[in-house]
Amino acid sequence: MRLIMFGTGPFAVPTFKSLLDSDHEVLALVTRPIADSGKRRKTSENPTRDAGTEAGLLVLDPPDVNQPGSVAKLEELNADLFVVCDYGQILSRQCLGAAKLGGINLHGSLLPKYRGAAPINWAIYNGDAITGITIIHMTPKLDGGPCLVKSETEILPTETTETIEPRLAELGVQPVHEAISMLAAWDGESEIGEIQDRKLATKAPRLRKSDGQIDWSRSAIEIVNQIRAFQPWPGSFTNWHSDKLKQPMRLILHRASVNDQSSAPESKPGQVLSTVSADTNESQLIVQTGNGQLSIEEIQPAGKRKMPVADFLRGKPPEIGDILAP
Repeated sequence: MRLIMFGTGPFAVPTFKSLLDSDHEVLALVTRPIADSGKRRKTSENPTRDAGTEAGLLVLDPPDVNQPGSVAKLEELNADLFVVCDYGQILSRQCLGAAKLGGINLHGSLLPKYRGAAPINWAIYNGDAITGITIIHMTPKLDGGPCLVKSETEILPTETTETIEPRLAELGVQPVHEAISMLAAWDGESEIGEIQDRKLATKAPRLRKSDGQIDWSRSAIEIVNQIRAFQPWPGSFTNWHSDKLKQPMRLILHRASVNDQSSAPESKPGQVLSTVSADTNESQLIVQTGNGQLSIEEIQPAGKRKMPVADFLRGKPPEIGDILAP
């Protein structure tokens, strides 16, 4: 098959490299342009581009892939199929029509659940125990095409988006090849794949900075799931309010656990309940939530590095009765 890869982020890299090493002919990589912010970056902004450049592949990076000029360039390449993963633009009907068989998309959820830009984050946020990947035959509707191949995996209780995303990226490699084989044998007319049930569809919108604000009226387990879900961005943050501070101190919570799941709060949500364990006399930071109590284990005060909560409490620690809130 003559393929064109569409990808930008790290989720696309394992699939892209596997296609380069396969018997298929990869004609080009289409990726997003790199924004020039004037700042030096510690990590690549576009790891898929890096892989394409290393392979000596033709790299196209149109600001809008759906513009007539971009579509014309794709038509000139005469591809059989587009393979799309972690690209960043929605392909129009005209763009998909530039390949004989349209496109397939590797999506990081078990569709029709979590359609959208951040499926892995929202699956963890909602406390799901199972997630997976889906290969769809693309239509102009976002994540709405028929499902060709699915593969599922467990979400471990302590996993974060950072740890599960690379695992899902690797999980998607073989299903992509299976989907390509399905389309290679397809007559182009008969029904293929499993039509998505629109009644079961849920959304996974792109994350916003404001999503990271902790609402302490939520339950302890919901807040723990939020902390796991929103790493590395937007993070999960709150502010420490105390009479001994000139102004509230911003805190980013990197790791936490449920200390008590009792339903009826005896204190105000966000209130600091304990800074020292009564059983071990070790430092701990226990906070009341709307349902249960939360133990903060790793924290990052404003302008500081992230640290174990014991290190944070050696300074000027919160006192019992202090409030964490927006």
